[in-house]
Amino acid sequence: MKELAEAAEIVARGQYVVALTGAGISVDSGIPDFRSPGGLWDRFDPMEYAHIEAFYANPRKVWNMLREMSGTVRNAKPNSGHLALAELERLGLLKAIITQNIDNMHQDAGSTNVIEFHGNVRQLVCMRCNARYNAREVETLTEKEGVFPPVCPHDGQILKPNVVFFGEAIPIEASYQSQYQAEACDVMLVIGTSATVFPASGIPMIARRTGATVIEFNITSTPLTGAVAQLSILGSSSVTLPEMVKLIAETSG
Repeated sequence: MKELAEAAEIVARGQYVVALTGAGISVDSGIPDFRSPGGLWDRFDPMEYAHIEAFYANPRKVWNMLREMSGTVRNAKPNSGHLALAELERLGLLKAIITQNIDNMHQDAGSTNVIEFHGNVRQLVCMRCNARYNAREVETLTEKEGVFPPVCPHDGQILKPNVVFFGEAIPIEASYQSQYQAEACDVMLVIGTSATVFPASGIPMIARRTGATVIEFNITSTPLTGAVAQLSILGSSSVTLPEMVKLIAETSG
């Protein structure tokens, strides 16, 4: 594929390459895109289950949905797309990943500089004392004691997954770091996202505005195609990313 060879050449020449990833990169790990047919929002109205006010109003109801979601994520493994990005970091080319995903797949694959724009479902937070906990450890303990939803061991407050619900702001540090990386990069890989939901949608635009080459990897064309992205690679990222990394490795010897 001519576009893939061109992408490999651009990335290999890049001085500061950054990736922005969305749900599409994790689909081949068995984590469905929430918005796709058969996804979580097909069965659960996001305003009824994923808005922060819904959590405040009826945390037990929301936690029934969260338990299903966290089980799916817990059983998932990084796919070859995640592993390819970790290899790009190992080669010294990829400096950071900004991810909209909450699944921890990039860290599991070996990537070390991951900015979690929407948080991480494997961590729980107490909304009273702000303490953070390993989700699996707390859930196992509280379920063993017959407690549901899980509660803070210190003050008994119902815990919330440390993810951004609808109606919540993006964490300040994640927002700051994302903008910094978008402004610093000379190449941005936009993978598995159409980047249409604000504020994440602004990240590729910042990169393009500050002179970066934006390369899109997606299974279909998106609003970025031919507008923000100068180059679009169509196909599953679990196939196209490893192929690009292989070309880079072969070229660099």
